Amino acid sequence: MSGDGNKKQFWKRNTAKVPGNIQHVYGAQHPPFDPLLHANLIKAGNKPPSTTTPGKPKKATTFQEFESITSDAWDVGDDDDELLAMAAQNLNIEVVMETANKVIENHSKLQERRQQQMDKMTEPDEKDGEEAHEVEEEEPEEEEEREEGAETTTDLSFSSEALPLSDNRLVKSHSEAPVGSPKEVGIEQAALHRQQSLPHRPMIPLVARMADQNTSGTPAMTEREASRLDKFRQVLAGPNTDLEELRKLSWSGIPRQVRPITWKLLSGYLPANAERRESTLQRKRQEYFGFIEQYYDSRNDEHHQDTYRQIHIDIPRMSPESLVLQPKVTEIFERILFIWAIRHPASGYVQGINDLVTPFFVVYVFEYIEEEVENFNVSSLQEEVLRNIEADSFWCMSKLLDGIQDNYTFAQPGIQRKVKALEELVSRIDEMVHRHMQQYEVEYLQFAFRWMNNLLMRELPLRCTIRLWDTYQAEPEGFSHFHLYVCAAFLVRWRKEILEEKDFQGLMILLQNLPTMHWGNEEVSVLLAEAYRLKFAFADAPNHYKR
Repeated sequence: MSGDGNKKQFWKRNTAKVPGNIQHVYGAQHPPFDPLLHANLIKAGNKPPSTTTPGKPKKATTFQEFESITSDAWDVGDDDDELLAMAAQNLNIEVVMETANKVIENHSKLQERRQQQMDKMTEPDEKDGEEAHEVEEEEPEEEEEREEGAETTTDLSFSSEALPLSDNRLVKSHSEAPVGSPKEVGIEQAALHRQQSLPHRPMIPLVARMADQNTSGTPAMTEREASRLDKFRQVLAGPNTDLEELRKLSWSGIPRQVRPITWKLLSGYLPANAERRESTLQRKRQEYFGFIEQYYDSRNDEHHQDTYRQIHIDIPRMSPESLVLQPKVTEIFERILFIWAIRHPASGYVQGINDLVTPFFVVYVFEYIEEEVENFNVSSLQEEVLRNIEADSFWCMSKLLDGIQDNYTFAQPGIQRKVKALEELVSRIDEMVHRHMQQYEVEYLQFAFRWMNNLLMRELPLRCTIRLWDTYQAEPEGFSHFHLYVCAAFLVRWRKEILEEKDFQGLMILLQNLPTMHWGNEEVSVLLAEAYRLKFAFADAPNHYKR
């Protein structure tokens, strides 16, 4: 009962903050709420009405000047938002007169091209836009206050016509559409103005965000990105690539145009000597397809069919689904994973290895296409191109797994050690988070096993994984060692959300479904910077783990 009483008192005390309570909303087009100014306006509104304007309350001085100059060209009422907007600005009489004249002048010039201007929403010259800015911010009035005669109606149409000439702000509602224009056109125009006045919120594709470093698509490059691309090309153009310099450049991300060749060099698949690369590629690709001829037919044998069946089950669970569910892609992934399992009997195929093929495959597909991968039909590529992508993906994945194979041998000892190291590291860098999870009996192995097994691929969008792997390729022992510090930084990144959860179930749901779908290049760069700081502090001083 006491809890109910507290709730009632809370709602009574905080009625102004109750969700759904109607309050004034001030955006980019309105000044902040000023209690002193508002009090002055209320006092002014309570005084007896002026004899010159019967029925209208007395306004602030600046508003009287504005009203006397513009006469009845603007319909003004008593809305608080309008009064605040007007009183907060010191309107200049000359500016107001000049602006009103320009509105009428522009209307007469642009009457014949009205429909074109509504579509293109062309802006006026810079001077006209600045002068019209102050007056055209006024919000519309209620319908019942618009009964001032035919001349006023005509003037209002002039102000509506001036909408395309403003700086794309919402200045009039669709109810003040020009005389003779369809209502639908006015609604669309007002909606477009409102949309343009709101903050920009970009759509995020599955594989890449346009603001990111060209994971897919070809957005216009900034000057900085173009400069970075030139540096990469200079390093790659030499007869012997300086791999150390290439790693330094790659740590902060690799441009899409040179990512395929850079990954092949940094993974050790291609030699630094440019003359040997073509012959190496031919030899390795032939070797891979020799393995297929030798081993792939055995997939239905009794001692291999369980491996192949598990691979066949796991591939449809991968992401992005629009890519891996294409029959041609499924066939390629099955061959890559089966051949790797046959050639590595110490571990064989383990769930989680299947995810590690995807980034290599996607990056090497982008060597031949410009479109986004989720909308691309891979089978439209030439057969020879697909064979090259398949072989390159197999060898680069093999190079990666050579460094972390103890993650996938019996009992997965590599993952066990890394999860234990993660627990010790977090206990040192954020004791409150560590104790919070201990309090609710959350074991690190329950959520961090997947982080190590899949290299965070299930926690991050594919665009982020590719950016993350740029740095892993550049960092010494990136996949086997640096990944630990990335996981620690990733966990502490959600400190606030973790501490807000007060039970085991809530913590596990959060840690297994972290909200990273909106993440892009900036978030990953911050994560990597924090991971590097942790590595710098702890990597060469393992005793720092312990108290």
